[in-house]
Amino acid sequence: MVPHVPDTPEGRRERLLALLKERAISFGDFTLASGRKSPYYLDGRLVTLDAEGACLLARVILDTLEREGISAAALGGLTMGADPIAGAVAAISHAQGTPMQAFLVRKEAKGHGTGRRVEGPLRAGDHVVVVDDVITTAGSTLQAIQAVESAGATVAAVICLVDRLEGGAEALRGYRYHPLFTVNDLLGERAGRS
Repeated sequence: MVPHVPDTPEGRRERLLALLKERAISFGDFTLASGRKSPYYLDGRLVTLDAEGACLLARVILDTLEREGISAAALGGLTMGADPIAGAVAAISHAQGTPMQAFLVRKEAKGHGTGRRVEGPLRAGDHVVVVDDVITTAGSTLQAIQAVESAGATVAAVICLVDRLEGGAEALRGYRYHPLFTVNDLLGERAGRS
């Protein structure tokens, strides 16, 4: 049974954080993609691919865009972290009567067909939001931004589900950056010990 969540921006955000704490963070000895060691691992897909998590995340992102006065024609980012987020936001935005298109950025351009790197209804001149599930140093996010800007779109904002607080915000200076949560929100009392 899905718990009752107050239908307010705060209620949705609180429930999304509870899901992240419950499902997305593991503790142990992990080696990250960068080769660095970490006492915890964040797997945002355990929430972004969950039915409740996807719906909540989409609504929290739309709440954030409204609160911050950010208008965009489309939302997306580098595959795979951004894929479920983009699809969920597109679907929920349509259901709410304010449709926002989704796009996906390939890690490299296709070697056949159109040879595009950005897939979906993105047009030159569009203002877009670039999203990711977890940002560490923002390398993947910067790849997505570069591809989107090369396609002629303008990045109106960057949103991530969780910022690991390892340099991503600094790397994204010059862009409107809105992490929904930081790793400290998930770690709670463990934050000072990590």
